[in-house]
Amino acid sequence: MEFTLWYLIAGAVLVVMALTGSLVERLPLTTALLYLGIGAALGPLGAGLIRLDLATHSGVLERVTELAVIFSLFTAGLKLRAPVADPLWWLPVRLASLSMAITVGLMTLAGTFLLGLPVGAAVLLGAILAPTDPVLASDVQVEDATDRDRLRFSLTGEAGLNDGTAFPFVMLGLGLLGLHDIGTAGWRWLVIDVIWATSGGLAIGWICGTLVGRIVLYLRRTHREAVGLDDFLALGLIAISYGVGLYAHTYGFLAVFAAGLALRRVEARATNDAPPRDIAAEALGQDPDEIATDPEKAPAYMAQAVLGFNEQLERIGAVAVMVLVGGMLIPYATLGGAGALWLAPLLFLVIRPLAIGAGLLGSRTDGVQRLLISWFGVRGVGSIYYLMFALQHGLQPEFAQPLTALTLGIVAVSIVVHGISVTPLMNRYARSRATLDAG
Repeated sequence: MEFTLWYLIAGAVLVVMALTGSLVERLPLTTALLYLGIGAALGPLGAGLIRLDLATHSGVLERVTELAVIFSLFTAGLKLRAPVADPLWWLPVRLASLSMAITVGLMTLAGTFLLGLPVGAAVLLGAILAPTDPVLASDVQVEDATDRDRLRFSLTGEAGLNDGTAFPFVMLGLGLLGLHDIGTAGWRWLVIDVIWATSGGLAIGWICGTLVGRIVLYLRRTHREAVGLDDFLALGLIAISYGVGLYAHTYGFLAVFAAGLALRRVEARATNDAPPRDIAAEALGQDPDEIATDPEKAPAYMAQAVLGFNEQLERIGAVAVMVLVGGMLIPYATLGGAGALWLAPLLFLVIRPLAIGAGLLGSRTDGVQRLLISWFGVRGVGSIYYLMFALQHGLQPEFAQPLTALTLGIVAVSIVVHGISVTPLMNRYARSRATLDAG
């Protein structure tokens, strides 16, 4: 009976969101905020339908959040069409490396001196809360593959990269707590967890995305084969790049993001970097197979079809995770989540602006762009995944409870404050850019 009821709840939530989607777009909030509210209403203080014990359900939650993140990372990669050698890439790279490291360092200091955590637990807390979220930050990401706005490109690239670049710090925190081998003086952590796992993941994803993209285009343009089932193509490429990345002991998150980038790069090279055609508009009244195998239109068709399918997966993942997080908020707030009430402002108003300022020092971003990049450091599904990952690796109960409460609390605060502010701030930014362009 309980499982039958869940079918009804899931169906009702999805239908309501589909019917009210256009209305939500006009309101000063995001769909993630609504999903979170629905989860809270279904939780222990509401209908009581969501009752999750992280001691027994952390494994399931790890897999659910893992899927949501990898779908979103692949989507983020497909959205970024700028060549890797383009100077524009320096912005997200600096954010995902230098700004990431500074954020973890400052959060470690806060955890050690303000929360009384040992260094290992403080590093782990910093690593969990440092990455911005590719799932919930779609409202501030690039609007299409040709969007070269520095603000949107930076936030999209940062969210795509730093869910992988946070992993070395997670492993360092676990290592300092005795839950992962970091080697004498940290040599194994530096060589394996930092250098190899990061570079290897990016290389594996790039190779997988390039090979699959070229094979598909060759078969379609030359032999009119491999047509249709682009959803299988998306799922297959995600699974292959992620699986190979994990088997090679690299970061699968980076492999999936790089696979999306590589597939988009295959499309760009096949069209000599010309702006991608709007195949969706051209396809009206035409045979999709004819467009898919057309030598000129095939690259854009492949990229748009894969991106469109993946965006739907991304939305479904966001619904599932946010409803579950909403249902867990109240129970775990009693474990020390009140600390999030002061730690969240410290993270969003002090630590992130300092880290962004240092990371973008000397860049071509203007003051407004740096301010908005500092503010829109959305925390969400990625942080929940890293928390569940740590719990699955044997995080001690005396650390698991406060880190769980703080993470869930800060994610909730982020969803609320960023969700309320994103529409008015981004609309104002768009108007200011339009005025500058017109002048």
